[in-house]
Amino acid sequence: MGIRKVSEQLDWQGKHVTVAGLGVSGIPAARALHGLGAVVTVVNDGDDERSRAQAAELEAAGITVRLGDGATLPPGTELIVTAPGWQPDKPLFRAAEAAGVEIWGDVELAWRLRGPEAAPWLAVTGTNGKTTTVRMLASILEAAGLRTAAVGNIGVSLLDAVLGEETYDVLAVELSSYQLHWAPSLRAHSAAVLNLAPDHLDWHGSMEAYAADKGRIYEGNRVACVYNVADKATEDLVREADVEEGCRAIGFTLGTPGPSQLGVVEGILVDRAFVENRHKNAQELAEVADVRPPAPHNIANALAAAALARAFGVEPKAVRDGLRAFRPDPHRIELVEEIQGVVYVDDSKATNTHAAEASLAAYDPIVWIAGGLAKGATFDELVAKSAKRLRGVVLMGRDRELIREALTRHAPEVPVVDLDRTDTGAMSAAVQEAAALARPGDTVLLAPACASMDMFANYNKRGEAFADAVRALAATGDA
Repeated sequence: MGIRKVSEQLDWQGKHVTVAGLGVSGIPAARALHGLGAVVTVVNDGDDERSRAQAAELEAAGITVRLGDGATLPPGTELIVTAPGWQPDKPLFRAAEAAGVEIWGDVELAWRLRGPEAAPWLAVTGTNGKTTTVRMLASILEAAGLRTAAVGNIGVSLLDAVLGEETYDVLAVELSSYQLHWAPSLRAHSAAVLNLAPDHLDWHGSMEAYAADKGRIYEGNRVACVYNVADKATEDLVREADVEEGCRAIGFTLGTPGPSQLGVVEGILVDRAFVENRHKNAQELAEVADVRPPAPHNIANALAAAALARAFGVEPKAVRDGLRAFRPDPHRIELVEEIQGVVYVDDSKATNTHAAEASLAAYDPIVWIAGGLAKGATFDELVAKSAKRLRGVVLMGRDRELIREALTRHAPEVPVVDLDRTDTGAMSAAVQEAAALARPGDTVLLAPACASMDMFANYNKRGEAFADAVRALAATGDA
């Protein structure tokens, strides 16, 4: 990675920095800091084959790596840069706080290392929809002729974007609650909180702490704080934020927008925020049909992306062209096959109840495949809201009994198949059971409302297993 000149105010030469965690963020952070002259020690809880291979590469570059001990503060540490997933109550951080050592995340490091002519950040967070919205935003910015990239929690390291040789006009930045927790200095051009629902509470400790970390994204915004009209908690975060003078609150809604909002009128996405005389005028941006897929929660994502782009001065035509050019990532309400009049949809990315609720709201009637790791979630509200849409349910995974209990309370008439197996053929069995319950015109929907790690490496592998099972079913014609 070529490194551009960074801010003159930071002197890294000889500074002792401990990087907590190998992986997507830790390795780039260690390499970047070493390249800037810091004395870097990487600590990592794990000591497996992959960690040893990663450590060998870093040690060959002159970076010290300590495997199997992520709890002890290395002597002389002046700063910790942590991977976002490391919880705040880890012994390493308690030791750092006792020693007066500051803790940054990789996002904070990237923000501090920006050059004097750095590209502004358009930032997105929320319980669900972040990646889709950021990729929509990048597509719109590209359609406007701007040099941009979708970065952050989306899988492209912010450090690579900030320190690399390529220059950008603007960055579309996805930020998780973990990343925001460790990024106190971040000040975006404009930012959006898409929605708030209980998630990662084991990490944050409470819903209040989770929401507060999400709300950090609004701090110091210069132009626009974008919130979800249908989710009052996001607007409350805007009200609580300390922003620059003149920064505006911009809402998005699936209904008719009021002044300073974007919304939908007769199948058209319209802007009543970034127009002259917004109390009387509206600007057409795109058609609902330009959004793929046009599920309600995905239209909301498109409106949020459009709001951030408009805050950056993008013309309406680029919004339309960018949305038309956008293609969603796999495993996000992805159509797999239609077999004998039954549509099979993969939304393996619906790893919590909020995401599953949005997915279930997009189809009717549904044979629902659900279950996995609940992460402390409860399912009564989800089932109660979705009960009338359900043709049947197939449950799998470790915490499936929690969903079954909610179904018994709120949808006792809905047939339920309980798969008590976790072997590699479990998903194939789930698809076959779902096909047996479905009728022409139904949707078989994988929207697990749970994490995947009890049975699969990640939600991608779970979605791939579903798609493979559906295609095998199609090949046999045995639906």
